[in-house]
Amino acid sequence: MSQEAERVYTINLGKVWLSPNNQRAKRAINMIKEFSRRHMKTEQIKIDQELSQVVWQRGIRSPPRKIRVKMAKTDDGYVLVSPYEEDVKPKTEEKTKKEKSTDAKEQKEEQVETKEKVDESKPKEEKDAKPKEDKKEKPKKESKSEKPDKQSTAKKPAKKSK
Repeated sequence: MSQEAERVYTINLGKVWLSPNNQRAKRAINMIKEFSRRHMKTEQIKIDQELSQVVWQRGIRSPPRKIRVKMAKTDDGYVLVSPYEEDVKPKTEEKTKKEKSTDAKEQKEEQVETKEKVDESKPKEEKDAKPKEDKKEKPKKESKSEKPDKQSTAKKPAKKSK
C-alpha cells in the first residue's frame, strides 16, 4: 500500500473549549476530521486509534488545545490521520552543550585566580584599613513603624444616636 501524499499539520483545537465540557473530546475528533477533509480534499477520513487515544487521554472534558498530526492519502482513496512523531536528534549536540558548560566553569575559575593574584599584589596595610572602616557603627535611625502612632492609640469619641 503506497502512500501518494503525506503531510504534517498542527491542528488548533482551541474552539473545542467553547463547546459544553461533556462533549469536548467528541468535538475535537470531529474538528480533526473537518480539518483533514478541507486540506486533503477528500471525504473518506480514517482516524488512527493512537490519535484517538491521544485526544481522549485526559478524558472527555479536557482534550488538548493543539495536536500535531500526519495525514497520509492512500491508494484506496481514504486519508489516514495519525499522530506525528518527530525524529530524535543525535546526542552529539548534548556533548557540545556539556563542553560549553565545562569551558564556562574553567573561565570562571581563571577569573577567580586572577582576582586573588591582584589582591595579593596589594600591600597588607590597604587590606587592613578597609575592614576597620566597615566596622564603624552608624547610629540607628528610628523608623516610622517603630514609633507608636498617636492617632491609632487614641480613642475616638463614639457617635451619639438621636
